[in-house]
Amino acid sequence: MLAALTGYETLLLVVALVFVSSALVFALVVPRRRPDFPAKRLGIFIGVCIALFLAQMTAVFLLAEVGEADEPVHEATPTETTPTETTPTETTPTETTPPETTTTETTTTETTEVAGDPVAGKEVFLTVAQPSCSGCHTLADAGSTGSVGPNLDAASPSYDKVVERVTNGKSVMPSFSGSLSEQQIADVAAYVSSVAGQ
Repeated sequence: MLAALTGYETLLLVVALVFVSSALVFALVVPRRRPDFPAKRLGIFIGVCIALFLAQMTAVFLLAEVGEADEPVHEATPTETTPTETTPTETTPTETTPPETTTTETTTTETTEVAGDPVAGKEVFLTVAQPSCSGCHTLADAGSTGSVGPNLDAASPSYDKVVERVTNGKSVMPSFSGSLSEQQIADVAAYVSSVAGQ
């Protein structure tokens, strides 16, 4: 299990172990050796406790955000279409007209993936999605300052990552696949990936 930890998870675990072990030492070991602890050094003891607490909280917030930004993106597989062809046709000769052969050109048609519209995506980001994306995320272009989810300006997620997160959700973020259409998800992904971090 420990071998599967990423770099940021390992650092977070180390900070947590330092915090917990220092709490145990201050609570169990030091009082046995020095019954009057922290007596004259109460200020130092309180300062160390505050520093350890702040280090742990900083690690939780900063490293968790960095870890989410570093996660691999699951790329969507494009759908393939089979080109269609029209076959050449011949006209049959009649008594009044000379025989002619008419050939039509072969054409192929291809369909593309759902393309997102950033303008429509801004509306989805601000009002359509419930709960609103702007209530949880910071994104300067949208004027949002939410702090529940990652700061999108700092993370600058790719189109595919936004599609994956909005579709499947993660951690406290719910899946929007049941409340937003495929087109709306593509729109909000196009919007966020085009304006985040600018």
